[in-house]
Amino acid sequence: MNRRDFIRTVGATGAALTLSGAFAAKKEDDRPNILLVYAEDICPDLSCYGAKAVQTPVLDRMAADGIRFTNAFVTGSVCSASRSAIMCGMYQTSIGAHNHRTAQKKPLPDPVRPFPQLLKETGYYTVIKGKTDLNFLWDKKATLSSTKDWAGRAKGRPFFCQMTFGVTHRTFKRDPENPIDSKTVDVPPIYAEHPIIRRDWTDYLESIQIMDRQVSGLLKRLDDEGIADNTLVIFLGDHGRCLPRGKQFCYDGGIHVPLIVRWPKAVKAGQVRDRMTNSIDISATILKCAGLDVPKWMQGRPFLPKDRTGRKYIFAARDRCDGTADRIRCVRSKEFKYIKNFYPDRPYTQLNAYKERQYPPLAVMKLLYKQGKLTPGQAQFMAPTRPPEELYDLNADPHELNNLADNPKYAKVLKKYRAELEKWIKTTNDNGQTPEDPEEAKRQYDTMLSSHKKRLKAIGVEEGDIEGMVAYWQKVILK
Repeated sequence: MNRRDFIRTVGATGAALTLSGAFAAKKEDDRPNILLVYAEDICPDLSCYGAKAVQTPVLDRMAADGIRFTNAFVTGSVCSASRSAIMCGMYQTSIGAHNHRTAQKKPLPDPVRPFPQLLKETGYYTVIKGKTDLNFLWDKKATLSSTKDWAGRAKGRPFFCQMTFGVTHRTFKRDPENPIDSKTVDVPPIYAEHPIIRRDWTDYLESIQIMDRQVSGLLKRLDDEGIADNTLVIFLGDHGRCLPRGKQFCYDGGIHVPLIVRWPKAVKAGQVRDRMTNSIDISATILKCAGLDVPKWMQGRPFLPKDRTGRKYIFAARDRCDGTADRIRCVRSKEFKYIKNFYPDRPYTQLNAYKERQYPPLAVMKLLYKQGKLTPGQAQFMAPTRPPEELYDLNADPHELNNLADNPKYAKVLKKYRAELEKWIKTTNDNGQTPEDPEEAKRQYDTMLSSHKKRLKAIGVEEGDIEGMVAYWQKVILK
């Protein structure tokens, strides 16, 4: 759609709304309310997904009342990139929103607009409460009706509301109401067995339990207001866990998220779907459920009311995060994952101040690597360099520890997935192919380095003192 046709279409929609406004007093808008709920930094580590020790009765009930998606993935493994993609129904790499925490944000390319703006233009009362975190400039006045909640809407007017629960973000909160015995949790084999790591993983699960109770209050409000039956509720993680090999990386720990949908009026309860679902499909689904056509420029596809995704693969990307420059791309099916590392000469654990000050397991893993106490699979992530390509058989190796890229038996598979990724980079106009302004990158790195030095000074640890960092976390985590 060119700009002229786009403006003509929007104008026609506005005229239709003006005409329909005359009948508003006689007939209420029966389109569904839409509630998009983010939980920050989580994988499908809920009891309804089979996670051990954690208890999430509210989300378990929501899943039983609707649809639980087992193969849902985000397109970016960090908040601003992932949320930018969901907000537009387009890959963040296609709209220039791929670098996390950029100071030089740009407007969206024409005719792309945030999907809440499309809803507002057709009569929805639109709200974003809490974290937004987008890597582009946007018109808040044109997009939002409120930044509070839906209480201010006119009677009978449908609403869209996005809310974020941040308790699962670092630093983790312990659950005094339902503490978990750290001996009962299953720590993934990507991490070493160590008291700090086991306690940190337990704290992560306890944060999820607290978040589950917070969601309960939100769902109760829908019941109390008598609008639950015709409210489409979508719950998902904005990206994966705040742990090594998770957030900011393209392993499943960084991109595999819970996705639960409930809409009593229109969605049959008790469904479990294992189809490949991409986070950019969220926006297309919301528009479709609101009775709107999905714009031609949108790359997402609706999975409700009917599943029109038909995805065999999902694609994800990681670019600069804070001051840490990187470029990683991946393509994943149900069977295999292929990862392309564009900077194989750099370690996975190159300096990132956020992780240094927030990830206790990172310091532990660094020390154990130095001492030669990690398994080969664990040590791979701590090495000074990384392979240019990675290939994993997900059925045999769900934790992605055995890289098959150099295995002759998988040469055809490697070639196939490499070709799929190259095609995606080309057809979606991956902006990561163009190097970032070096001055911007340098600014970001210098800011990060300054923050890192201040943090070390504040806790009394010398730069490069791994033993000192582990001793610090020993006191903080195991208290």
